[in-house]
Amino acid sequence: QVQLVESGGDLVQPGGSLRLSCAASGLTFNRYAMGWFRQAPGKEREFVSTISRYALDTYYADSVKGRFTISRDTAKNTVALQMNSLKPEDTAIYYCAATSKSTYSSTGTEYEYWGQGTQVTVSS
Repeated sequence: QVQLVESGGDLVQPGGSLRLSCAASGLTFNRYAMGWFRQAPGKEREFVSTISRYALDTYYADSVKGRFTISRDTAKNTVALQMNSLKPEDTAIYYCAATSKSTYSSTGTEYEYWGQGTQVTVSS
C-alpha cells in the first residue's frame, strides 16, 4: 500500500520560512518523480514544484521560483520543499504526489499517488 504523508505545515508571518516534508512508503522511491501541488480556498489545485527520480532535474512554478527549493533523500524516501520569503498568497493546503509516468511533471493528472495534504497559512 502506497502512502505519502506530508508534514511541516504551520502558521507563519509574511517573509518567514517553512520546510515541508513528505515521507513515502510502499513504493520503489527512485522509480518515481515527486511533486508538490497546492490548493487555496476557492481555487483550483496548482503545480508548485517537481523533482525527477534521481534529482537531476527540478522545475518550479513561476510564482515560487527563487523562493522555494525542492529536494529528495533517496536513503530516507522523503521529499522536501523549503519555502522562504513566504507571502500571504502562498496560503494553501500543500500536497505531495508521486508519478512513475514521467521523468518529472507539472501536470497533476499524471500523478498516481497523493498525500492527504498539510496546511500552510501565511498571515500577520
